[in-house]
Amino acid sequence: MKNMTKEELLQFLNNWGGGETMAKALEIKFIDIDQENEILTATMPVLPRVHQPFGILHGGASCVLAETLGSSLSNIFIDGDKYYGVGTNINSNHLRSKKDGIITGTARFIRKGRTMHVSEIEIRDEKGQLINHTTMTNNIINK
Repeated sequence: MKNMTKEELLQFLNNWGGGETMAKALEIKFIDIDQENEILTATMPVLPRVHQPFGILHGGASCVLAETLGSSLSNIFIDGDKYYGVGTNINSNHLRSKKDGIITGTARFIRKGRTMHVSEIEIRDEKGQLINHTTMTNNIINK
C-alpha cells in the first residue's frame, strides 16, 4: 500500500473487506490520510442505530470508529504481503455525549515499532470538541 496515492488508499480503505463489515454498517468513511506524518481520518454519522437507551452515542460505537482507524493505520504502514496488524488492546475514554450529527476520528502513532504499534485516536464533533480519546495497541504478526 506504500506505493498508492492518497486517493487510491482512501478508495481501498472505504472498500476494504468487500461486502458487509462493521465499518460499512456504521457508515464509517475514510476521508483523509497524511502519508508523510502517518495520520488517518474517518467520519461516522451519529444516528439512532448507534445510540444507547438514553438516546446518545453508544460508547461501543465510538470504540468501533477508533478501532477501525487504529487497525487501518497499522495495516497501511506495514508490508501487507508479509504481515497483519491485529488489535490486542483498546482503552477508550468517553468524554462528552453526542445525540446526532457527524463525528470525526483521527489516528496517529504514539509508537511504531517492528512488532507492535500503539496509536492514539481522538474523536471530535463538528465544533472540534473532544468526544472520545482512545489508545490502541496492535501486534504485527506474520501472515
